[in-house]
Amino acid sequence: MSQTMDAKDAVYGSLAECFITISGRRYNFMSLTEFESKWDVTIKEVPILGKVGAGHKPAGGKGTWSGKAHYNQSVFREMANNYQKTGEMVYFEIQVSNEDPTSSVGRQTVIHRNCLCDKFTLAKFQAGEELLDEDLSGTFDDWDLPEKFKEMSGFATN
Repeated sequence: MSQTMDAKDAVYGSLAECFITISGRRYNFMSLTEFESKWDVTIKEVPILGKVGAGHKPAGGKGTWSGKAHYNQSVFREMANNYQKTGEMVYFEIQVSNEDPTSSVGRQTVIHRNCLCDKFTLAKFQAGEELLDEDLSGTFDDWDLPEKFKEMSGFATN
């Protein structure tokens, strides 16, 4: 019989931390309610003489990030305002850590470097009893993994 994952090792997302560093100033970005980053590898097709099928080779990559936040801070709007007034878009860093004390996998931290926003919510309202939120997204050029999850018992089979 194969071993299965313990339910306690599923990482609870609400316990994450997110810090954003802009121009040397670090912010605890606690207003985020969702965040996801992806590294998309560019795969090139490689024609090979004597083979019916083509091969494939990695040839670069692109980092993207997206999130949702409560509409209660102006840091990104200030960045957009500076860009539209001066033409200078400030690069920044996003650090995300996941750690659930009930899980045996420990902590993972990813630091996204040379981040840019690709759109900004400037103003909004909604009548009624709805809480205001905003979508955030952008790109990053580089990333580091200074802390990684421990392997679960039974994860590696050899």
